[in-house]
Amino acid sequence: MQKIAMLGSGFIGRFYAESIHGQRGRDRVVAIYARREESAKKFADDYGCDFWSISMEEIISSPSVNMVCIALPNNLHEEAVMLCAKHKKAVVSTKPLGRNAEEALRMMQAVEEAGIFAGYLEDLCYSPKFLKALESVKTGALGRIIWAKSREAHPGPHSEWFWDIEQAGGGCILDLGCHCIEISRNFIGKDIRPVEVMCWADTQVKPIDAEDHAIALVKYENGAIGQFEVSWTFRGGMDLRDEVMGTEGTIWINNFLRTGFEMYTSGSGGDYVAEKAESKSGWLFPVGDEVNDLGYNHMFTDMFNAAEEGRDAAETFYDGYVVNAVIDAAYRSSKTKLWEKVELPVWRGQEGVTKPSNYVEYDEEHYLIKQEVTHDGRNKLILKNKITGKISEQDV
Repeated sequence: MQKIAMLGSGFIGRFYAESIHGQRGRDRVVAIYARREESAKKFADDYGCDFWSISMEEIISSPSVNMVCIALPNNLHEEAVMLCAKHKKAVVSTKPLGRNAEEALRMMQAVEEAGIFAGYLEDLCYSPKFLKALESVKTGALGRIIWAKSREAHPGPHSEWFWDIEQAGGGCILDLGCHCIEISRNFIGKDIRPVEVMCWADTQVKPIDAEDHAIALVKYENGAIGQFEVSWTFRGGMDLRDEVMGTEGTIWINNFLRTGFEMYTSGSGGDYVAEKAESKSGWLFPVGDEVNDLGYNHMFTDMFNAAEEGRDAAETFYDGYVVNAVIDAAYRSSKTKLWEKVELPVWRGQEGVTKPSNYVEYDEEHYLIKQEVTHDGRNKLILKNKITGKISEQDV
């Protein structure tokens, strides 16, 4: 049984508690830390916590707690992790791990030096559709992955601290791009180094200092490209989509806004439809099991099992650190308008990977470019001569 101290009583802390109490059954949130007494009391009442406090260290150090779950604003993550390291408590943290790669690296090094379990709560890398897609990629169904694209767009986050660049550390790139970058890393291969980033970002709609819309390309050492599209200005709900393209196939995933569940109502539609939904009437797109479909259930099951089995979870603090490094490069690129190097002073993946050749030989003299059946019934080949480079076509 995991006896968990939840740090943070807001939106994400409540999502986490719903999953923890609902999946394996035996795990419990036994304590809650919140910055306001009324918030801590309400969370404790709602989820049956044994005790609450507005002192973070009091909650973390309690002998009744064996794991700490961080669901706090970004600027408080490092303080919480350092206390977990001090008191030798297993810790799992919401995304992004840090406001930048320097913070993330310090947190990663602290938990490793303390010898405690540490998991990175990247829920969208645990959604059922993602897990099925990743299985297909790992078994080679798509061949070599050459492009992975992820999009997350919605009208903006729920809590005030997200909109404060000092507390949050950034805008939609940090908030949403962290999901998208890690999704692409999984598909391309987490042992393949991200080398440089080209990013456009702007503040188009919201009266804030951070960016509310961004698009970026992440180049990997093996020639693959990761792409993310993120926005706090999208209207109509929350749009979560992934695309993966390989030499032998393609995957399209729609995680949230168009999942096959559509409903029309001329009335109010009820109090809650789905996360980031903007309307309660007209055509609505409810989500059947939001906690499960967003990956929380599979994520906590992996975290708890990994802690008990003495192994790493699928998503670790190291992964969070790599993601933060990619985000840092994206922010630099958005200012310089140039490709910016991803700075990774600690790298644990492959070294010196080169872009592989994927040429298909047709015969001793030719490479096959394409084979197709045309509308007039021809079975046509397009070939390239290996020596002269001449492109030709022939019917077979």
